[in-house]
Amino acid sequence: MTMPKEQPPFWETTSLEAMTHSQWESLCDGCGRCCLHKLEDEETGEVFYTDVACRLIDIGTCRCKDYAERTRQVPACLALTPAKVIAWHWLPETCAYRRLAEGKGLEDWHPLISGDPRSVHRAGKSIQGQVVCEGKVTADRMVAHIIYFDEEQ
Repeated sequence: MTMPKEQPPFWETTSLEAMTHSQWESLCDGCGRCCLHKLEDEETGEVFYTDVACRLIDIGTCRCKDYAERTRQVPACLALTPAKVIAWHWLPETCAYRRLAEGKGLEDWHPLISGDPRSVHRAGKSIQGQVVCEGKVTADRMVAHIIYFDEEQ
């Protein structure tokens, strides 16, 4: 008697464009890095992350407090789509959307691999406990809040 072959996970067989809404949403690892304010060097186009988070982010869980209405509440909030994954070169190197678009697999700490939504925090890849809310930093002080992630150094 032969055992049935285990099916590969959807992210290995389905393109970003062909994913269902629930598959797409499950790719988010909950790191919260995309919810940080970023600064762009006008001359070079280089993008720098700050440790200043959007007012809607729950700093403890690294999830949006009002995800469904985020773009209405925060007009500058950007909704990620498959087409934008490649265009947005500022997405973190660890971002599942970016990794899959680049032909890479998910990190071993990704919740879809580990089965634990807290694994991103334990791996030190989230913003949990490392950021301040945007209301506490004035625009003229943003440069002083530039940060670098371990994988970028």
